[in-house]
Amino acid sequence: MFKFFKWFFGILILLTALLGGFIYFTNWYPADNQSEKINKEGKSPRLKINQKIKVLSWNVQYMAGKDFVFFYDDGADVAKNVATRPTKVAIRQTLKEVAKVIIEENPDIILLQEVDEGAARTDYQDQLEELLLLLPDEYKNYTSAFYWKSLFVPDPNVAGSAGMKLSILSKYEIKSSTRHSLPLIEYDNLPFNRVVYEWIKRQFYIKRAIQEVAFPVEGGEDFIVFNTHFSAFAQGSNTMQKQVAKAKQLLDNAQAKGNYWIFGGDLNLLPPGKSFEKLSATHQGLYQEKSEIEILFKDYPVFPSQAQADSSNAKMFYTHFPNDPRVTTPDRIIDYIFYSPNISPSQAFVKQKNTLRISDHLPVVMEFELKKK
Repeated sequence: MFKFFKWFFGILILLTALLGGFIYFTNWYPADNQSEKINKEGKSPRLKINQKIKVLSWNVQYMAGKDFVFFYDDGADVAKNVATRPTKVAIRQTLKEVAKVIIEENPDIILLQEVDEGAARTDYQDQLEELLLLLPDEYKNYTSAFYWKSLFVPDPNVAGSAGMKLSILSKYEIKSSTRHSLPLIEYDNLPFNRVVYEWIKRQFYIKRAIQEVAFPVEGGEDFIVFNTHFSAFAQGSNTMQKQVAKAKQLLDNAQAKGNYWIFGGDLNLLPPGKSFEKLSATHQGLYQEKSEIEILFKDYPVFPSQAQADSSNAKMFYTHFPNDPRVTTPDRIIDYIFYSPNISPSQAFVKQKNTLRISDHLPVVMEFELKKK
């Protein structure tokens, strides 16, 4: 009997070691704060005080297009066909459509979320590199920060490598680029087997982040651009409160230093006010009735604003068009551009025309000036 237990526990320890090794060497463990590579060619102009700057922020949904309902899409259970990945044709066409919109709007700085690199679902492409080939050469300054990277995700819906990043492209000189890790999803009061399962799952899945990029400004303090993509499907935990708190810490710090700044991206949170009650009951379960983002709305100006979200023209400001086949038009705001009080916007809009079939998100565009103190 003793030999049996000795043999049994020996095998158990070996299997545990093999599993631990597989998890560790397959996945990626970023630092809480780390510098990121800046790509640039030749000398680029610097931003200046009182110069007009146009920014476009867009979750491009890894160039997957709008012709699929993916396994993670809410409402997938009512779809006739649920996809695990887009087709090669859809990816190629979506890249062209994204480039077309960017060229049409001609922004100075572009914030992108959900850009794939090295992912099996998008044929291991570097999608930023592919996009740059379709854009004017003036977008020669760019930098990225990964928030999903794994050699192999053992989920049947993925069953391959993952690679997804935040990217910022610019016509102007970039000074520095930093990745800040965001708190990951954690659930309280789970049984032991679920705790183990959730811990293993976290090693393979998305590690959310905020990308911080500094631009030198002639005649003023640096202009800081924050780009992010907050967690989805995190209800039942306090993840969103923690991620908002981390964002606020970074914004408060930039504000205290006297920097010009914007904070853009897909926050996966509704505006405070009437937005929750206006959303269909089917999708209300994805959000809190009292939005976690409210503390940012109280402290800083933002587009779209609560007044715009609650107005009779709210549809003009909707930024999300879910892949759920029961939703036939954009129906909510979850993408934003917050900005510092020393920035003076001249126009801001959600580009809905000719973008509804490109991604499940719509581009948010703002033009502004850096005011002289």
